[in-house]
Amino acid sequence: MNNTLFKGLQILEMLAYSSQPMRLTDIANNLSLVKSGTHRLLQALIESRYVVQDKQSGKYSTSCKLIELGSAVLPHLALKQQAEGIMQQLMHETAESVHLSIQNQHDVVYLHKVDGPAPIPFYTHIGGRVPLYCVATGKALLAYKNDFFIEKIKQNLNPRTSNTIINATQLEIELKEIKKRGYSINKGELKEEVYGVAAPIIDKKGNIIAAIGLSGHSERFTTKTINKYAGLLIQAAQSITGLPNEHDQSANLQRLILSW
Repeated sequence: MNNTLFKGLQILEMLAYSSQPMRLTDIANNLSLVKSGTHRLLQALIESRYVVQDKQSGKYSTSCKLIELGSAVLPHLALKQQAEGIMQQLMHETAESVHLSIQNQHDVVYLHKVDGPAPIPFYTHIGGRVPLYCVATGKALLAYKNDFFIEKIKQNLNPRTSNTIINATQLEIELKEIKKRGYSINKGELKEEVYGVAAPIIDKKGNIIAAIGLSGHSERFTTKTINKYAGLLIQAAQSITGLPNEHDQSANLQRLILSW
């Protein structure tokens, strides 16, 4: 880890656990840091709104930004815990890798992953990010974004493979289809030999909070297999948030077959 970053995190952690604001000298002494360097790090933390300094006493304490970060992280941790068992079950049932993804700006971020017995090397990793428009979980999320957001994405379509959708009209048509049928497909759009299927995860307020998907070698993702996986993923997405089936599952599966 970068030494300066490490020292800054030490300071932040000390202040977070301190029961009262601390003086510069005490912070430096407790962490065996040089006073001048500690002051510079504190100023950087103040500028980034992680630390505040009392004007009268000159003492330092953490700001509410840590609470904001914690509030942002907690739902993701809860989602990961809720999804863990379902993802393991999907992997055992399909023998493919399972992804749990969220949207961050114009990218999809892999919140969790359960590798199947034959994963694609270096395809994805937890914490990794790729453009929304070129993977199944990303497209499942993108389909439910507002028109303004989608227009922004359509202006920056760059090919990752020869299969990547870089035509704005084609992408728009596909996103409408995804929203209509309830699942998305990636046909080698990030890595040519990798196919994927994904479904959006909807919370009890009707918000799209994440997506769950299966990926593996294109040879294993036949039309029949994709239909089966789509049904499993729709069920899995509903199970994660405990939502009842809004549509009869047999009707869903019938639509999956007819869409091919």
